Amino acid sequence: MEQVSSIFKQILKFFPRTIFDAAVNKHEAEKHAKGMTCWSQFIALMFCHLGGARSLREIIGGLAASEGKLKHLGVQRAPTRSTLAYANQHRPWQLYETVFQELVKVCQCEAREKQRKFRFQHPLLSLDSTVIPVCASMFDWAKYVKTKGAIKVHTVLDNRSILPQYAVITEGKTADVKVARLLKFEPGAIVVMDRGYEDHDWWRKLTADGVFFVSRLKDSTSYGIVEELPLPADAAFLSDEIILLASDKNKEDAMRLRRIEVWLEDKKETIVFVTNQLKLAASTIAAIYQDRWQIELFFKAIKQSLRIKTFIGTSENAVRMQIWTALIAMVVLRYLQLRSTWKWSLSNLVALLRYQLFVYRDLWSWINQPFRPPVDLDDGQMSLALNP
Repeated sequence: MEQVSSIFKQILKFFPRTIFDAAVNKHEAEKHAKGMTCWSQFIALMFCHLGGARSLREIIGGLAASEGKLKHLGVQRAPTRSTLAYANQHRPWQLYETVFQELVKVCQCEAREKQRKFRFQHPLLSLDSTVIPVCASMFDWAKYVKTKGAIKVHTVLDNRSILPQYAVITEGKTADVKVARLLKFEPGAIVVMDRGYEDHDWWRKLTADGVFFVSRLKDSTSYGIVEELPLPADAAFLSDEIILLASDKNKEDAMRLRRIEVWLEDKKETIVFVTNQLKLAASTIAAIYQDRWQIELFFKAIKQSLRIKTFIGTSENAVRMQIWTALIAMVVLRYLQLRSTWKWSLSNLVALLRYQLFVYRDLWSWINQPFRPPVDLDDGQMSLALNP
């Protein structure tokens, strides 16, 4: 007899249950809870993201359609709509933040071993944020501008594993550099960011802590040239200079920065990089900044593939909970992608999963469907092969 398991269970087997239980105990998330456990809530929220459910009614309807068949997921019964809504509003969202942080530690070691673009040993991190627009009247806590509301997700992405290493969720009007000043990076790391993070005092602190950065220099920034370095053979590089910022002119801890100017033939314009890394080649610095595009692709994937552009609750607690579980789902999917014998992009992987979820006659019967080995695509079926 062929042994099969549901696709949802196949995904969640990569999720260490011990991490979740430890986080529940740490935050006392089930204190005074009656009826529904935090694990049942987590299953419902993962169903929302992976199944593309647009409301509480769709989540509960999908789980209730398989009543009595959820025990293999650790869920005794499907929750009611009011119970799930109450839990999303009142249970601590910090539970899922802790789960995310611990899960990243587990997955990152294996993920880093599978990808290596640069020969240097420095950890390469991308720092950026994305804005999620919301209705100002319904999400009155998410301040952005007078007539609009928004939520901002600040993320540090590990470019080797393509896994988010750190995330902060704030209201939309919070400045990027304000959050960046609170972050701690290990000495020797290279942080890549756009010109929105130009803060000379913060750059000076990073340099003092032994952290390297690669960024863009604003056109209005004043500086003085200290030394001109040899240019690479590539004619696209126009200058490579050691500079001192005008804001550092009379300071004892003045930074020696490197200014690299590159001509972009396709756009017919120049781009200027600035870094406190003085040893790497100019071509490597340019390649490092180009690799910052990984975080843009990460934001694109999470917005297009998971349910964070619309929310199943309007309270701040419910929204934060939904975003944190989306980040957890991205980590699990990325880990699943690395373990797969077939190479899929994250967006194609989610599309494949949803195809398997909804290909059957009953829209919500997918939880009970078998997860089988790969077959020929000519048979009209799709499957995902995983390493043992």
